[in-house]
Amino acid sequence: MDIGERQNLKNEIEGIVELILDDYTKGRDVDNLDIFNQPDRDAVIDIVKKLLRILYPGYYRDKIYRSYNDTNRIAIIIEDVIYNLQKQVAIAFRHSDEYKSATDETLTCGARCITLEFLKKIPHVRELIDTDLQASYDGDPAAYSKEEIILSYPGLLATTINRMAHELYLLKVPLIPRIMTEYAHSVTGIDIHPGATIGKYFMIDHGTGIVVGETSIIGEHVKIYQGVTIGALSTKGGQSLRGAKRHPTIEDNVTIYAGASILGGETVIGTGSVVGSNAFLTASIAPGTRVSIKNQEHEFNQRGCNF
Repeated sequence: MDIGERQNLKNEIEGIVELILDDYTKGRDVDNLDIFNQPDRDAVIDIVKKLLRILYPGYYRDKIYRSYNDTNRIAIIIEDVIYNLQKQVAIAFRHSDEYKSATDETLTCGARCITLEFLKKIPHVRELIDTDLQASYDGDPAAYSKEEIILSYPGLLATTINRMAHELYLLKVPLIPRIMTEYAHSVTGIDIHPGATIGKYFMIDHGTGIVVGETSIIGEHVKIYQGVTIGALSTKGGQSLRGAKRHPTIEDNVTIYAGASILGGETVIGTGSVVGSNAFLTASIAPGTRVSIKNQEHEFNQRGCNF
């Protein structure tokens, strides 16, 4: 490339830079340049990974914290989570109407209180995930040990992260709970909104493609398979529907097989029901109901072999 070509390339690059920078001046939401006024997604994901080490202290290894004393090792991780989560919560509070005009001191104080309250919930979360682990083991003959489930099953991972995110959701922390569950979604293919209420002994089998909406209520001893949607009947009302009960209630001891869709805030799946594969429900069913799709007609066209 000669001098003239290099100068032309430089001029073109400078023109492109100016074009893009000028595009940031239009006042749209996507034009925000203040990266320090948003929670750090990578930092939140790092916190999630450290929380997993706290929840399952003997299963997730850490290359950073090394100690011959397990108690000291876990204590360091807990303190690290408190410090970093507090920072992210303080930033996230800027997106809350309650804290929009608050001072930095007020934000820090509020974030500290919320973070400590959340960490106090860890024993409760661990109690719930222990029941999820038991349900996964009891319900899957392909599981040879609970260790296998903890270390490899996407369903338990998605449920575990959701249970942590749900506690932050209940504490009215903006943004961070959704970052956590969308991280779980990205690595497991399972999309559970942090607002969903889920009872004990929850089991996800296989899991890929599962969707559980924000206002869903799921009872105890519920088992769902891949491709299940527990969703809204319609979202065409947009933001006007915020806060309304848009998603179904699944009562205790319900099994929902692959590909089933259950929609609507008034839809209740009664205790002990079984919803078969590919069923589509927009109305409630009574306890003990079995829903199935009639066998489709198959056509077989056998061709002869030509040699």
